[in-house]
Amino acid sequence: MEVYGAVQGVGFRPFVFRLAEDLDLAGWVINDTRGVFVEVEGPRERLEAFRDRLVVEKPPRSEIHAVEAAWLDPAGFEGFEIRHSDPGGEKTVVVLPDTATCDDCLAEVFDPADRRYRYPFTNCTNCGPRFSIIEAVPYDRPNTTMRIFPMCAECRREYEDPRDRRFHAQPNACPVCGPHLSLVDADGRLLAERDDALEGAAAAVEQGRILALKGLGGFLLIVDARSQAAVVGLRERKARYEKPLALMAADLDGARHLGEVSAEAVALLTGPEAPIVLLPRHPDAGVAEAVAPGNVFLGVMLPYTPLHHLLLRRLGFPVVATSGNLSDEPICIDETEALARLGGIADIFLVHDRPIARHVDDSVVAVVAGAPRPIRRARGYAPLPVRLDGPAPTLLAVGAHLKNTVALSVGERVFLSQHIGDMETVQALGAFERVIADFLGMYEAGPVAVVHDLHPDYASTRWAEGAVAGEGRLGGLPLVAVQHHHAHLASCLAENGGGRALGVTWDGTGYGTDGTVWGGEFLAGDAAGVERVAHLRPFRLPGGDAAVVEPRRSALAALWEVMGERVWDLGDVAAVAGFAAAERAPLGRMLATGFRTPTTTSCGRLFDAVAALGGLPSRVSFEGQAAMLLEHAVDPGVNDAYPLPLVEGSGPMVLDWGPLLEAVLGDMRRGVPVETVAGRFHNALVEGILAVAAAAGEPRVALTGGCFQNRILTERAAARLEGAGFEVLLHRRVPANDGGISLGQIAVASARWGGGKEEIA
Repeated sequence: MEVYGAVQGVGFRPFVFRLAEDLDLAGWVINDTRGVFVEVEGPRERLEAFRDRLVVEKPPRSEIHAVEAAWLDPAGFEGFEIRHSDPGGEKTVVVLPDTATCDDCLAEVFDPADRRYRYPFTNCTNCGPRFSIIEAVPYDRPNTTMRIFPMCAECRREYEDPRDRRFHAQPNACPVCGPHLSLVDADGRLLAERDDALEGAAAAVEQGRILALKGLGGFLLIVDARSQAAVVGLRERKARYEKPLALMAADLDGARHLGEVSAEAVALLTGPEAPIVLLPRHPDAGVAEAVAPGNVFLGVMLPYTPLHHLLLRRLGFPVVATSGNLSDEPICIDETEALARLGGIADIFLVHDRPIARHVDDSVVAVVAGAPRPIRRARGYAPLPVRLDGPAPTLLAVGAHLKNTVALSVGERVFLSQHIGDMETVQALGAFERVIADFLGMYEAGPVAVVHDLHPDYASTRWAEGAVAGEGRLGGLPLVAVQHHHAHLASCLAENGGGRALGVTWDGTGYGTDGTVWGGEFLAGDAAGVERVAHLRPFRLPGGDAAVVEPRRSALAALWEVMGERVWDLGDVAAVAGFAAAERAPLGRMLATGFRTPTTTSCGRLFDAVAALGGLPSRVSFEGQAAMLLEHAVDPGVNDAYPLPLVEGSGPMVLDWGPLLEAVLGDMRRGVPVETVAGRFHNALVEGILAVAAAAGEPRVALTGGCFQNRILTERAAARLEGAGFEVLLHRRVPANDGGISLGQIAVASARWGGGKEEIA
């Protein structure tokens, strides 16, 4: 039997060993580069029982994608053995993500009688580091960063005993033979080691200082979440001024004190993935306002390594635990790198000597429409694959410019990288290149093409063009350009079994096939091709990307589209009146002539316009902030909607937000609360989606793109569509935002593939 899937590093071989012993069967089992290979011999009825039970009783962290079996002539095996791994052959095995500490290991860490008492690197076959330490497949200790730690006699005994839960736990270690902690200052001077280092780190956090902690997949920056001064200090040094910061609570009770914890949230917080979960915030959460200014949600996670458990239990209060980086840079994974890049942020560093093979951020998940929806896919989930509805050629997809991920297809599986981030810095580009090299090397893959976004100026697009023009392993390959919103739809379809649908693909920016900026699209079709059946009414955006951080520009531009130059007469509209005299003339010329003023259908920018008109901030510090504030402002009791008529013509249908904007202005002049305005706006978008769906006639509707991170928009649209008889497709395994683009790029390029360059180019 060859067993394919997530079957290495989860105790699968000892499970097979115990199952064979239970059925008194002989033979052997081995890890290979594709999965787990078994030869088992005995009476046919017991072999059939073995085959059936293997699938039904598999280890809890394993995931079987397929089993291939063949009957052989008896070989005369005596007993059953676990053999050493076979490094040869095609490498298609699923590399497992890092998983949170299991209950058994946690009990040992806090048991004074146990030899691993207070040991921060305790793990077993059921938990611990995987993806962050593996350097090659198959997953064996010599192929991990743990190879530098020879096991002591007791750890070796556990490792070699198939009946022990640490049998072939590749990171297995103890205080005698494994990694240990060190505490250093910002100049790298050693202050303490082992348990004293942990105590020193905790004391520093209690004193309001900023701790840089080397964790599982990189560094975290930690401060006392209750201290406004500490959190503000961290924000200033990190240059992350308003974007919400993640919290870590010691346990589930601590999380419940911070926010509303549903049954779905409990399963996420306490599960092996242990992501950051967005919880509705309690008014008396007891954390500094600077943690998440003006936000009705808090991002909360529980400790997911013994080190985090030890630190949080020692402190007894929640901490901010945010990525160890400057804004727009990848997280640090190496002590030397951390001292250089974080020396101006952190006061003190808690480090260890277990090398990290690759950066892996914390995942972020929200519970939307009754199910978990990923916002950032990394630790706990990456690099688990998504299976397509048929085999694909080997393709490398390089993703989008923001929230970048890359993907590699091998057979029916698409392996998705961890979150890389925004491609705005040299450091981010370096991380992107390392992840690509990582994937190609780990799977020894030879792609037949490189897939990229249609946008010519994305850093990922330029990299792809340079890679195929160079002399490296990708040199000479064909390039496949995939339109951004088509990739969004294809990504959602790939998660939901393929087929076709009407894709409501709403986001901030995407390069359209007509050279304009799309973002409010309705695309009907499948991975192979789509038709643009409708879109939001277009308007001009003065300064292009400048509008992303200045929502009042979107408001001005949308009003100009409706009113022209008369917009300057709106002295009672703060979003317009706030422009100084020196700004008005150049902005007017830009809007009138189109100079540096791209045309857009962006739903994200429409959100910004309504937010600015509603009196929310006219300037923001991160993309989507205004839209997020507008979502949070919604009065749930508002049931009526602004007008958003659907206009049909010779081309795609148009949802005309002109009447909506006039109604918003009228409400604001009458003193209608922004909470009511926000509710009516969201309801208008929902009714607009329903109108287009009814006109398009597709029975399935996919909601995708960054705008569908909005819980209210997603849940209300899904409910209205389902009530009208449509099948609604939502994201479940990859983000609706640009983090899912690379999967969609693979799906589109694969659907176009016909076996030759001419057909894919």
